[in-house]
Amino acid sequence: SGAGGTNAKRGSIETYFNPTHARLGSVATTGGSLIVHSPRSGATMMTILVRVAALLASVCVGFVPPSAPASPRTVVEMGKGGELRDRIKTVGNTQKITEAMRLVAAAKVRRAQEAVLQTRPFSETLQSIFSGLVEKLGNEPIDLPILETREVKKVTILAIAGDRGLCGSYNAQVIKKVEQRKAELEAQNIEVEIIPVGTKVSSYFARRDVEFPSRYGCPAVPTAEFASEISRMMLDMFLEADTDKVELVYTKFVSLIASSPTIRTLLPLSATGIESESDEIFELTTKEGDFVVETTTFEPAEPKVFPKDTIFEQDPVQILNGILPLYLDGQILRALQESVASELASRMQSMQSASDNAKDLKKQLSISYNRIRQAGVTQEILEIVAGATAAGG
Repeated sequence: SGAGGTNAKRGSIETYFNPTHARLGSVATTGGSLIVHSPRSGATMMTILVRVAALLASVCVGFVPPSAPASPRTVVEMGKGGELRDRIKTVGNTQKITEAMRLVAAAKVRRAQEAVLQTRPFSETLQSIFSGLVEKLGNEPIDLPILETREVKKVTILAIAGDRGLCGSYNAQVIKKVEQRKAELEAQNIEVEIIPVGTKVSSYFARRDVEFPSRYGCPAVPTAEFASEISRMMLDMFLEADTDKVELVYTKFVSLIASSPTIRTLLPLSATGIESESDEIFELTTKEGDFVVETTTFEPAEPKVFPKDTIFEQDPVQILNGILPLYLDGQILRALQESVASELASRMQSMQSASDNAKDLKKQLSISYNRIRQAGVTQEILEIVAGATAAGG
């Protein structure tokens, strides 16, 4: 350094040396530079410079100026960590939604179960009276239009499915069953028409240019009025010879994890089938914190015994003719209730699977996020240690 000093750029040491002064000047910083004023001697000046350099080195180890760009690896890792945090939060929210939907479906299954229990006494009494009247008539011929069988040239399929999705393969199984039955009948040169109950089955066949004489939505809680409306239409079509046979495609409730698409004949009715039909009641309960279904099987109702001196105001055949439409109402209502229960059970299982998958995915994402954080912390420690080692060496 000369008497005039040497001016360095920002970040360097700017020194002013004046050998004519006997005292040590002050040390200060100006504009980001270090200024040493008037040292006492050249040796003293060198000592001060060495100490100041050591001080700067100890303070600035590992410091990266704001203008210096971060390493590409650091940017990638931090960005990936932020993305994983967002995914973990999203998956957690999804898990809460699916769990809530599962519990809602379970509550609706119980309501459907209560509806079945409430309608059972009426169906049981109806079956008992029918069987008693048949026994009362003995071998007398029963001439009822609803029991008439004729050559089948046209079949009407009443298909019951759901209005909503998120219930696994419930709707797809019903549609597949209807398509199979339709193909079988058409292979025998039998005309087939479909009356859908539920927007899923109606929209599927509508996209395939299938026309319906009528269509219905599937109610969340089937009622006797709704079942009676469908029953009257089916009965009118059969009695007016618009169709020769009415078949019902619905989903039979087996358990919470299983259901079975089933085909049964609605019209013409079979007197023998009505007399011998058994019944099952499904009850949704909890066991060790999990939902379970308990099945109770009921034998056919015992025929009502009419005393021999019983006098009927109407002919027994006319009474039967009035009872059978009510029986048909009950069969359609029961099919609707079982289908809705099957849909809700399928939705419960779908939401349970979704919740489990979300839980597993959240766990995997958390592990990945923790690994990235651990790698970032390790990298920072290594950089600090390397800088300190270089400064100490």
